[in-house]
Amino acid sequence: MLSEAAGQATNLDWLLAGLVQRVPHTRSAVLLSSDGLAKAAHGLDDDGADQLAAIACGLFSLARSAAGCFGASEMVRQVVAELDDTLLFVSTAGCGAVLAVLAARGVDAGVLGYEMSQLVKSARPYLTTPARQPIAADKP
Repeated sequence: MLSEAAGQATNLDWLLAGLVQRVPHTRSAVLLSSDGLAKAAHGLDDDGADQLAAIACGLFSLARSAAGCFGASEMVRQVVAELDDTLLFVSTAGCGAVLAVLAARGVDAGVLGYEMSQLVKSARPYLTTPARQPIAADKP
């Protein structure tokens, strides 16, 4: 699935590779649409990227629901899941796009968060996922 989505837009794997290489202890990153389709990935095979995209989509959706119930708006900046030996960062990456990053516990969370925001700011036009259009019914 990842290879099909990546072929439709500019290949953004190099952006994710740069993020992973710049921040020590960062393992992998996935750029996904807000509905969970992996658009680009670094550090994971296609199955791993699809799995992380689905997990990140779910976490981001739950956070958006919580914001709607308990916040002033449904805007979500970032979700962080602290696992036993891994940190999962999920953040907004433009209209309809989400960025998910896996890192070892030794990562400097402030540096990673900053680098994620810089990536999003510098590449926002390329990260936006347009809304899907319904398929028109065949006309007789």
